[in-house]
Amino acid sequence: MENEDGSDPHAGQPVASTGVPVEDATTAVIMLHGRGATADGMLDLAGELPSDGIVFLALQAAGNTWYPRSFLAPIETNEPALSSALQAVDRLVDETSRKGIPRRRIVLLGFSQGACLASEYAARHAHRYGGVIAFSGGLIGPDGTSRDHDGSFDGMPAFIGCSDVDPHIPVERVHATARVYDTMDARVDKRIYSGMGHTINQDELEAARDLIVDAGTP
Repeated sequence: MENEDGSDPHAGQPVASTGVPVEDATTAVIMLHGRGATADGMLDLAGELPSDGIVFLALQAAGNTWYPRSFLAPIETNEPALSSALQAVDRLVDETSRKGIPRRRIVLLGFSQGACLASEYAARHAHRYGGVIAFSGGLIGPDGTSRDHDGSFDGMPAFIGCSDVDPHIPVERVHATARVYDTMDARVDKRIYSGMGHTINQDELEAARDLIVDAGTP
């Protein structure tokens, strides 16, 4: 439940799931939906992804929105929702790890606002995850935000895909996100698609499939 003072609006939100039971899974994909969308909607995407030995865990945002303003707005204007969203992801990562799936087999996947949240969470909590998949998103905060994060991704694969004319995600922020991930020792696969809308295409899905399969390979 949300704290009475409103400081943690995403606390206690449900987690939708599909795939194998978590206790039988070798790999977990944590899915983060976009603004105005739902966790159940993200699970529809799971049908396009590998299924053997995989549990898909989709977090639900309070009010269907992780934070109220643009991801390019001053960070303080998106608080306390942004910190609450990051804490919600952290709780699910920790819970999944305690259930026997190590971080190196946990993939963080998001679309749009969810891709921004996944990208930002991983940068602030650097580990050798199974991977990060950011469909149409990038690191959070206005231009000039410090990106001097501690830790290393230690060769973690990261897929970042976006249109060059996305109405919500400036392409320069995609490039900047890839640069930050590169300096943190991620293996970045950045793909910019000419004239594509704010969506996910088949090439991106194929890249995501390959990354998820690799995450479950010893």
